[in-house]
Amino acid sequence: MKTYSKYGIILIIGVILGYFFFGRNEGASHEHEHQVAENNEDNTMWTCSMHPQIMQPEEGDCPICGMDLIPASATADGLAPEQFKMTKNAIALANIETITVGANTSENNKLQLSGKIVANENANQIQTAHYDGRIEQLFVKVEGEVVRKGQLLAKVYAPELVAAQQELFSAKTFKKTQPELYKAVRNKLKNWKLSDSQIDKIEASEITIESLPIYANISGIVTAIPVEDGGHIKRGMPLFKITDLKTVWAELDVYEQRLSEIKIGQKALIKTNAYTDKEFESAISFIDPMVNTQTRIAKARVVLQNPKELLKPGMFITADLEENKKNDKVDEITIPKSAVLWTGKRSVIYVKVSSEEAVFEMREVTLGRAMGDKYEIIKGLKQGEEIVSQGTFTVDAAAQLQGKKSMMHQEEEMIESDMGEIVVTKEMKTVLPKLIKSYIAIKDALVESDSETATMLAKEFKNQLEENQKLVEQYQILFNTISAINNVDINLEEQREHFRMLSKNMIHILNAAGSMNETIYIQHCPMANQNKGANWISLEKNIQNPYFGEAMLTCGSVVDEL
Repeated sequence: MKTYSKYGIILIIGVILGYFFFGRNEGASHEHEHQVAENNEDNTMWTCSMHPQIMQPEEGDCPICGMDLIPASATADGLAPEQFKMTKNAIALANIETITVGANTSENNKLQLSGKIVANENANQIQTAHYDGRIEQLFVKVEGEVVRKGQLLAKVYAPELVAAQQELFSAKTFKKTQPELYKAVRNKLKNWKLSDSQIDKIEASEITIESLPIYANISGIVTAIPVEDGGHIKRGMPLFKITDLKTVWAELDVYEQRLSEIKIGQKALIKTNAYTDKEFESAISFIDPMVNTQTRIAKARVVLQNPKELLKPGMFITADLEENKKNDKVDEITIPKSAVLWTGKRSVIYVKVSSEEAVFEMREVTLGRAMGDKYEIIKGLKQGEEIVSQGTFTVDAAAQLQGKKSMMHQEEEMIESDMGEIVVTKEMKTVLPKLIKSYIAIKDALVESDSETATMLAKEFKNQLEENQKLVEQYQILFNTISAINNVDINLEEQREHFRMLSKNMIHILNAAGSMNETIYIQHCPMANQNKGANWISLEKNIQNPYFGEAMLTCGSVVDEL
């Protein structure tokens, strides 16, 4: 009896313990499933702490490294997936500045265009040969010489003129009896541009002049001399081109999206780098009816008075034009040019989304007109929003390091969209040899892992582009990339990432430019760019790897020659 009682007590205790453990676990399991269901209902996204670009709708393992995924909000203190935070110290050290976007009335804004001074073609004169002959002596032999009207330019021997002088001497004897014959002989000499005084002098001396002088018809600058001493000339052949620089043309480049903003008679204020304290005011007198199909530019012309000949053909200029708008009170949003980054055909900025904390996100905007050092914003920003105005590249680098959307992360789209239809302009062909030299110097600095030197050399590359404002506008992606390498706030590895983009762009330009004066090798490292591979340019066949330096100096191979 005692034995049965003993087993009964043990059975009762077992039932109680079983309920305590397994019953509670089943409830916890149901509770856990309920929580997961709630999470799914909240559309929680899961990411990897080591690879923030991974976003999945449910928890699991990272497909790259195998780590457990965590809720996306946990990676950025509850921030949205594309937002990121910077510390106050980082902002202070990088000199990052922000401004609050406001509206500006267009009444005081100016449309700014760039261009250059060219000769006034209406003031050009070409002196041609009026008879066959031979240049006996040139008195003006160098282009650029200043000549005055009536100045002796050359002496020419012409058999026809020698014969005509003999006819004049004969006709002189019949001057009274046959005046019509005499007059016809003189007119023949006049048709060859001999003056009455020259003809009178020949007639009075009765000495045949074998070398007849040629005098300047106008005052100006000799801009072309297509003949030389002893050369034979034909009737109608140009001898001298003389340009009067008392008036010159300012030719302005107008991109087609701005053509609607200019009109004939619009006031223009011209400025030059040569005379920073002077301004030249005039008005637009001509707008080219044709747009260049390669550059998408039309020319606008301003005639400038130049009595002291300060303005010389070839000078680069900028022009501030008055607004061509009927409604002066239309409000518009403008931001500094320094706030804008270009990714292919798109323009982006960084918006500070929290006024209390340094939280930023990338925002695509649509640009309008360029007005001095500002851009008009057509779409993408509202009044009162705060944006990064200085240090934009540094903020972009911070976004990249945190795995957020950045200019670098959109690189592939940049290359395909903007560089796929690249046209190598005359300006680029002129400066391209210098850019290659600067590029090779940057490459060599990265081979030596010398970040400081690479930054300095990137500045030289950037300056070569900035010498011509059209290069900056036409190759903005190239300018942005070299500006990023020139940023003193990024480290060596970040410079190498930007160098990868620079290399892609330069290779694209070289392929479009065609043959060069020297052999250029395209080299490839399969381990760069996180084992995706990357190319670079070299003037030597042996491999010197700029992406790893001394760590893997000879890693790579030649994949092409230009």
